[in-house]
Amino acid sequence: MMEIVKTKKYTHIKAAQNSAVDILKDIKKRYSEFKNEHLIVDFSEKINTNIEELFLFLDLSTNHRENGISFVIICSEIDTDDLPDEICVVPTFSEALDILEMDEIERDLGF
Repeated sequence: MMEIVKTKKYTHIKAAQNSAVDILKDIKKRYSEFKNEHLIVDFSEKINTNIEELFLFLDLSTNHRENGISFVIICSEIDTDDLPDEICVVPTFSEALDILEMDEIERDLGF
């Protein structure tokens, strides 16, 4: 299961399962509900998340961002230097909101 909170600016998906694979399956199953919305996938309450689990979201993140829509993962346990630029991981919810704002400014400027 996952907890979904929708706002005017984004959809916040909180991981309620312990398995990143299950979370990804749930997101893909319900993707049509939020494919045109900025997504924040929140692993902040999931303990022991590893880089391999976050790499599972790489294709989803890449496709979502190629459509001009932000995709941010919250995970405080990961060294972001070990991740490719195609996947955006931040340690806190407020930083995720900052990324959404920066992405919006970049889109407005044509980047």
